[in-house]
Amino acid sequence: MAKKVVILGAGYAGLVCALELNKLATSQDAEIVLVNKHDYHQLITQLHEPAVGAKKQEDITVSLNSVLGSKPIKFIKDTVVSINKEQQSVELEHSTIAYDYLVVALGSETEFFGIPGLKEYSFTMKSVNQANRIREHIEKCFENYSKEKRDSMLTFVVGGAGFSGIELVGELADKLPELTAKYNVPKDKVKVFSVEAAPSIMPGFDPELVDFAKQSLEQRGVKFSIGTPVVQVEPGKVHLKGGDIIETDTMIWTGGVRGVQQVIDAGFETEPRGRAKVDEHMRALGHKNVWIIGDACFVLTPEGRPYPPTAQISTQMGANAAVNIYATMKHIKLEKFDPHLYGAVASLGRKEAVANLSPKFKPKGWVAYRIKDASKLRYLSTIGALFKK
Repeated sequence: MAKKVVILGAGYAGLVCALELNKLATSQDAEIVLVNKHDYHQLITQLHEPAVGAKKQEDITVSLNSVLGSKPIKFIKDTVVSINKEQQSVELEHSTIAYDYLVVALGSETEFFGIPGLKEYSFTMKSVNQANRIREHIEKCFENYSKEKRDSMLTFVVGGAGFSGIELVGELADKLPELTAKYNVPKDKVKVFSVEAAPSIMPGFDPELVDFAKQSLEQRGVKFSIGTPVVQVEPGKVHLKGGDIIETDTMIWTGGVRGVQQVIDAGFETEPRGRAKVDEHMRALGHKNVWIIGDACFVLTPEGRPYPPTAQISTQMGANAAVNIYATMKHIKLEKFDPHLYGAVASLGRKEAVANLSPKFKPKGWVAYRIKDASKLRYLSTIGALFKK
C-alpha cells in the first residue's frame, strides 16, 4: 500500500522535494501531497525587484499547476495551522490531513531581535505580497510629497546589509531617480540609508567584492551606517546606537530569520531562534518519519557554522529529503546531506552584481549580473518551469 507523504510548503526546498520524490517513487510506493497557501511558487531571491517596481509579480512567480502538470502529485491550496506528531496529522485552515511521512518546508519568519517598535513599524520582505506592499508604499510617498512636503517621506532606510538588504538597496538606488522624474520631486531630497549592526556589509564575500559593491552603491547616493545597530523604531523615526536618529516614513527590515511557529509549537527540538535541529539525513531529531528542510531547519557546516538560508542550500535539502524518504520506504541506506556550494552572487541594481564563486574567480559588474541571471534560468529549468508561468 502506498505511503502518504505530505510536504508542507512549495518554496525552493518543498517543491524540489516533491518533484524529485515523484521521479523516484511510483504511485504504488507513495501518495505525494503538496500543501501551499498560494497556488504559485515564489522566486524569493528576486523579491527586491517587485519591491521597487522593477519587475511585476508574474515575473517572479510560477504557477504550481503548470509545474506539477499531470504528475501524480496532489496539490492542496491551504494554510498550515499546526502539526500533531503523536497523531501523525496536520491541521490546515480548512481540513486535517494524515501522513505516514512528513516534510516541513515552511520557510522562516523575520527575526526582530526584541528591538522595540521594529516589528510594529517596519516593512518586511518575505513574500511577493509583502514586496508589493513596499512598492505601493514607496509610490505613495512620492505621490503625496507635493502636498505634505515632509522630508521623511523621501527618506528610505533598509535595515540589514546581507544579501536581501544590499540587493534591495541596489534596486532602490536605480528606481528612485525614475520616481523623482515621474512626480517632479527634487533629487536632492531623496535619501537611502543602509544600516548594519555588523562591522561589514555582505558577510561571506571577499573584501574586494564588498568594496566594489559599497562604492557602486555610494556613487548612486546610498549612505551606509556600518557597525551601528538599530535600537528602537517608532512612527517616523529610526533610533541608532550612539544616539543618531533617522527621520523616515519607510523602514524596511531584512536583518534576520527565525524558525516558523508551527515547528516550535509542535515540540520539535530547535535552536534558540526556533529553527529545527535535524540529523545528517535531514530528519527532525528523534523522528524517523519527519524531515524538516529549507530555512525551517538549522544545519552546521563541517567547520561548525550554520549553512546560510539560501536557495541553493534549500534545493539540495529538498533533493536529499526525497532520496531519503524513498530509501526509508525501500529499507535501503540513507544518504548524508553533503551539499555542494556553488558560491554566492548578489545583485547591485543597474545590471551589476558581485560573485564569490571560487578563490580564483570573483567576477563583478555586468559579468556577475549575467551569472546571477543564468542561475535563475538554471533553477527554472530544474523544476521544469523555464517556459511556464
